[in-house]
Formats: sequence, structure tokens, C-alpha cells
Amino acid sequence: MTMRSTMLLLAPAVLGVAAPALAQTAPTILPDATVLEVSAEGRTTRVPDVATIRAGVVTQGQTAAAALSENATRMTRVLAALKQAGVAQRDIRTASVALSPQYRYAENQPPAVTGYQASNSVSIRFRDVAKSGAILDALVAQGANQIDGPSLSLDQPDAALDEARANAVKIARARAELYAKAAGLSVARIVTISENGANDGSNPQPPIYAMARAMKASESTPIAAGETQVSVSVSVRFLLK
Repeated sequence: MTMRSTMLLLAPAVLGVAAPALAQTAPTILPDATVLEVSAEGRTTRVPDVATIRAGVVTQGQTAAAALSENATRMTRVLAALKQAGVAQRDIRTASVALSPQYRYAENQPPAVTGYQASNSVSIRFRDVAKSGAILDALVAQGANQIDGPSLSLDQPDAALDEARANAVKIARARAELYAKAAGLSVARIVTISENGANDGSNPQPPIYAMARAMKASESTPIAAGETQVSVSVSVRFLLK
């Protein structure tokens, strides 16, 4: 677990509306009071338990109908392979369907249509990250020729986010006490807490495109979960005395 804090501001308070607080409206502060504002970030780590990967089929045909027909046949096998592997229907979502003409370009001539390309891809959530590589290999065997991902994330990030929030406030409090002591003051209480942003552990990876390969390999494609970082940034205003 690592944490850090950023942006410190020491200034006299002025009358007006304070930054939005998470729990309640900020109380009134006397004009001559001294307020310290600290922006801090709390972090924690978790092992991702969900991998999202997009897999699909790209086909070519002399006509639009031929390209779509071949694509539909192969995509049906891909979806059947997912079902057979135990992937729940709720974890399979169509990501894109496209059909486009293919052109031949020649100097001083208009583009000529040479055929059509059809594509269909699905977004798949793997709740057992360790098994996702073997399932991808099965999809390739059934006709999938385009894969990108994975994007690793947490299925239930709330507990990790709350831990990061608590860490952020703890860091802000420690920094406030340090600055108050350096200024010959002490921390009286917290005036407001505002959350500035959060990362729930989603960790999209650069796309990795894999075309169909020879299925002679004895080992499945490895997918390593590693660790993902959950973080929350807060701004805390302290009343000093």
C-alpha cells in the first residue's frame, strides 16, 4: 500500500460558500480564522478478478452477402464455444458489427470495389482470469481471428475505494498537523472534505491484436492478473487555532 499527498495551501478564510463537502454543507467560519487546505491521495492495491477481452471474426467476400454469411457462420461457432466454456450469457455483449467495401486504387482512375469485409466482435468478461487464456485459444480454433485486450478490473471495488478514501483523509490530517505545527498553530477540526476523483482499479491495456494462428501449441495463452491500484483524491479544509 502506498500513499502520497499533493497541493498544500495556507491562507486566511474568507466569507462565502466553501467547496462542496461530501457529508454536509460547510459551517460558517469567522473572517479572521485561519484555514489550511490539503489535497491528498490515498492508494491501495488489489488483485484484479475480472478480465474483459474483445474477440471477433473478420471475413472477406466478393459480395456483401458472401462476407456476411461467412462471418455469421464463424461467429455462431465462436459464441457456441463461449457457452460451452461456461461463460455466462450476461458476460457476453456485442461490441461491434461492421460491413465495408474494399477498394483497389489506381492512378488516374476512380476507386474500384474489389469485395467486402464483414466484422463482428463481442466483449467478454472473464470472472476467472486464469482460465481466460485457454478460452481464447478455443475461440481461435472456432474461427475468431481478431482479439484485443485484456482490460483488468475489480468486480466489487467499493471496499477498496473506501480503504483508499480513509487513507487519503489520514494523509491529509497528518500533513495538516505538520503544517500547523510549523506555523505555530494546531488543528482544531475539519471544515469540509471533497472528493476530487477516484480510480476503481480499472486498468485498460494497449490493444493486442492476434490473428488466427496454428493450433499446434500445447500450452494455452497465458494471462497474468498481477495487481491493480485503487486510488482516491480528496481536498480537506482544516480550521487552525
